[in-house]
Amino acid sequence: MALHFLSHAQQLARHLRSEILQDKWSGTMPGILLLERELGVNRNTIDAALKLLEKEGLLKGQGPGCKRRIVLQANHTTPALRVAILFHDPPEESEGYVSELYHLLSEAGHTPIFTSKCLSALRMDVKRIVRMVKQTPADAWVVGAGSREILAWFAGQEIPIFSLFGRHADFPIAAMAPDKVPAYAAATRRLIALGHRRISVLCHRPLRLPRPAKNQQVLLDELKAAGIKTNKFNLPDWKPTSEGFTAQLNAMFHHTPPTALILDEPHLYNAALHFLAERGLRVPHDVSLICTDPDRSFIWSDPSVAHIHWNHRPVVRRIVQWVNNVALGKNDRRKSSTKAKFVEGGTVGRAPK
Repeated sequence: MALHFLSHAQQLARHLRSEILQDKWSGTMPGILLLERELGVNRNTIDAALKLLEKEGLLKGQGPGCKRRIVLQANHTTPALRVAILFHDPPEESEGYVSELYHLLSEAGHTPIFTSKCLSALRMDVKRIVRMVKQTPADAWVVGAGSREILAWFAGQEIPIFSLFGRHADFPIAAMAPDKVPAYAAATRRLIALGHRRISVLCHRPLRLPRPAKNQQVLLDELKAAGIKTNKFNLPDWKPTSEGFTAQLNAMFHHTPPTALILDEPHLYNAALHFLAERGLRVPHDVSLICTDPDRSFIWSDPSVAHIHWNHRPVVRRIVQWVNNVALGKNDRRKSSTKAKFVEGGTVGRAPK
């Protein structure tokens, strides 16, 4: 049998066809110049690919200078999948983007399923998680904040998985997370500039064991670069319960307390704020606080909360796109990130003397 090699225009037409059928664009196609910037392909190849799609009837020209109209069949649908959502916290305690993800998957024709137990309820135990996965009828999994061990197991299975946050770097799985490394570095440098030397990060165990994740490591690196010795004080280990968190804070503030705390999630930030208030410690006069995620409640806070801000919408759209790709039989293992920035609020001040 003779081999048939696709031309560049045919390859591009196949890619554009897939994107159109996954509803990346609606109504009309972007112009050639915009596609050229987005795809990094020369305009002659793009024009030839669009003409091929016109011949198929998927696009319809509307005259010189006008964008081509997308023409989908009336019965065009993306195959539906059952998508299991396994996050660190239960749905009712999760951020707003979790419910948005649920609704967008439903609107795309899929069936999202919240697992019977979350990662924290399963104590991040791989054996327990494996049992639950095997009891959950699902075609694809979205796992949020998974540990290295959890994601290693998922990566070894045939079922498609998308890692939201989590320690996915070493595994060939689709993933997305905000790139907080520059923001962590900026926050640490700002605290150092304000005279802070005793800075502690309180984060969940998968982010510090078996070795610090890249966000936590960049903080340690910044401290070392400033001549500040680092040890377990900067990245302490604590039992992942409310009692364990309070016990850790009690131990830290008993002798040589930190002058700045970086809290990994809004619920840890609120718990630390309550702890400090109960003991008459003022923010930021006695202790500076930074949260590594945004939260809607911060809008009402006075002083304003120093935090790392990122937009959840590109993340949600990427997950829906991935599910659509899987439904169409595409082996989508692309990793991507969204920008994050440090927002200095009123909870950061000079280190107390």
